[in-house]
Amino acid sequence: MAVPAEITVLDERMAETKTDTTLTLHFSDGKWLEGPSHSVQGRYVLFSDIPNDRTLRLDEMTGDVSVFDQPSRFANGRTHDGIGRLITCLQGERAVVRREHDGRETVIASHIAGRRLNSPNDVVASSSGEIWFTDPTYGLNEYEGHAAEPELDVRGLYRWSEGMPEPELVAGDFTQPNGLAFSPDESTLYVVDSEQGSIAAFSIDEAGVSSRRTVVEGSFGFDGIRVDVHGRIWAATSDGVSCFDTDGVEMWKLAVPEPVANLEFGGRQRNVLYLTATTSLYSIRTSVRGRA
Repeated sequence: MAVPAEITVLDERMAETKTDTTLTLHFSDGKWLEGPSHSVQGRYVLFSDIPNDRTLRLDEMTGDVSVFDQPSRFANGRTHDGIGRLITCLQGERAVVRREHDGRETVIASHIAGRRLNSPNDVVASSSGEIWFTDPTYGLNEYEGHAAEPELDVRGLYRWSEGMPEPELVAGDFTQPNGLAFSPDESTLYVVDSEQGSIAAFSIDEAGVSSRRTVVEGSFGFDGIRVDVHGRIWAATSDGVSCFDTDGVEMWKLAVPEPVANLEFGGRQRNVLYLTATTSLYSIRTSVRGRA
């Protein structure tokens, strides 16, 4: 099914951006869709239907949508690392896990100093294998997880790499940290605070995080984010999708019939933008390539 694409160009630097004239509707039977991740090797997109406790799979070649995992342990955000392993935030188990190539599951994070994580929300993997994730409290209820009181005093941004006994808290002064994405050269990590309506940029060097600044804030309803090969930030919003430059200037926006929770670049050229929008999964082909 095709839905007219309502696009507004706000900055002349985006004037040459090409897109389809319609959004493609792939699926419309969810309750709160989240966590899209594209598998380059498998040519599919996984996405979460959190309240229905299931992970769904869109086959890019056939267009078929099927159940990948149910129960999914209230899975939310996910990513595929550089060698194709699936890394998933499980709100129900309050953990981040990695599915190895042989099907085994490795627990990346579940506790900090003996206390359970809140409800891991979104995750990214660097080219060196580091895993960064956010840990708000959105899943500590019966709609998106299991009702519980938080055991940690912070809602943080964490980093983990092989050999670490538990993740390192990078920043704990968020209200509700959410989506995150690396710049193309991985020198910057962008992190959403949905409660504050902001996107922060963390500068990263060999010693760790060296500085932090607020890139953009406002009443956009930010959730998930992605970055394209030019370093621009593509953000899921309550109205659809907005694209910002690295100084926080809104350059382009796409209106979507439902609030968008998250997004992902997929397709063979990574130029198909997939959108998890409340009950529906949409896509639109563009002339923009997402960061690999």
